Amino acid sequence: MPNPPATRPRPAALPALSPTTLLAVTGGQLVAAPRTSPESGGPAAPESGGPAAPKDVRRRAAGQRAARRAPTNPYLRLLATPGARAFTAGNLIARLPMGMLGVSAIIMIAGSRDSYALAGAVTATGLAATAVVAPFTARLVDRFGQARIAVPATALAVLGSLALVLCVHYDAPAWTLFAAYAATATTPNTGGMSRARWAHLHRGDPAALHTANSFEQAADELCFMLGPVVAATLCGALFPEAGTLVGAFLLMTGVLVFAAQRTTEPPPTPRNRTAVSPLRSPGMPALLAVFLATGAVFGALEVVSIAHAGGAILALQAAGSCAAGLLYGSLRPARNVHRRLLLCLTAMTALMSLPLLAASSTASLPALALCLLLAGAATAPTMVTGMTLVQRATPPGQLNEGMTLSVTALLGGVAAGAAGGGWLVEHTGTVFGYAAPMSAAALALAVAAAGTFRRRPE
Repeated sequence: MPNPPATRPRPAALPALSPTTLLAVTGGQLVAAPRTSPESGGPAAPESGGPAAPKDVRRRAAGQRAARRAPTNPYLRLLATPGARAFTAGNLIARLPMGMLGVSAIIMIAGSRDSYALAGAVTATGLAATAVVAPFTARLVDRFGQARIAVPATALAVLGSLALVLCVHYDAPAWTLFAAYAATATTPNTGGMSRARWAHLHRGDPAALHTANSFEQAADELCFMLGPVVAATLCGALFPEAGTLVGAFLLMTGVLVFAAQRTTEPPPTPRNRTAVSPLRSPGMPALLAVFLATGAVFGALEVVSIAHAGGAILALQAAGSCAAGLLYGSLRPARNVHRRLLLCLTAMTALMSLPLLAASSTASLPALALCLLLAGAATAPTMVTGMTLVQRATPPGQLNEGMTLSVTALLGGVAAGAAGGGWLVEHTGTVFGYAAPMSAAALALAVAAAGTFRRRPE
């Protein structure tokens, strides 16, 4: 009797399908598979040779549209970094008082005590105290984090400024002015902290870091160009203490806004017993010597120009430096940064001879103003290139300390240059006083040429 035909098994019920389910044939059976890959959690890529899934096509098209919409300007791309605009806004607010507080203190003290000598001595004491305290503050910032150190350090500095206002207003003894202004030395290096954030966000991207350093240098020039004008206006239009009070308020507000941006803050680097000061890093002493001589250029040029034509003309030098810094940041970073530094210092030495030529050959202030504008064109590229080398020479966990050391050397050079320029003005006149910034620039070039700059291994 023939066997009955085998009963065909009934297929199992198919699982409920969702829009994210794919059907495939494997081993002669129909199976359901998810569109997302279990390993990646994202959409499964289509098999090679097969048509792309509609979602993949839309995703690629969206990526292409986003790439087309990306700004071509390097500064717009820089500020498009997540969180960059917020911490930059806070940093600019905090940095403007750097150009205000010194001028405000001089106007306030000289107006109440009728002594520019006392006002200059008080501000010089504050500068010397800053040179001593600032590297230790920066070391604490690297060790414990920007927010934990910058806020209380700024609060102490603001209290020092308020104490100075009270001492001046109530005619306290002269020694109290020195003590109060010395307390402002705890002001953190906001420019260095901002550069450290850029270095953290764009590590491994030399082009972005080059643009960031140029942007920060231009911001420095802008704040030091506007700060004295704002301070003089406030002290003259309102009352002598107004510049110091507004500057202290802006400083505290800016640091609070800056410190609140925790997502862009570099992680703290606890110190260990093997950690050494950035001063011992290869090439760092020679770099600091270059910054010292470069600071002398700024200090001498400021004093001589004020004595020759008044302080307003200095804004042109700062404007030229700001414009050159922004233009320099849009260029490609140099392959050989050490050679670029020598070229920048050579250009600065040559351009610093223009104010001397203008002052000695003509009494025309517009001619001198044009020469100062051109002379400023080399200072920002020099500072940007020098800061790039400092960042490379400094261990990654000590960036704030390394950059603060460079700023300290720069401030020391400003003080020395101001003293040298003032001596030349008093003994030889303002015309030959312009030989001081040119000589300081030549000294910086000689130090850079003689020094051995060694790159850290990348």
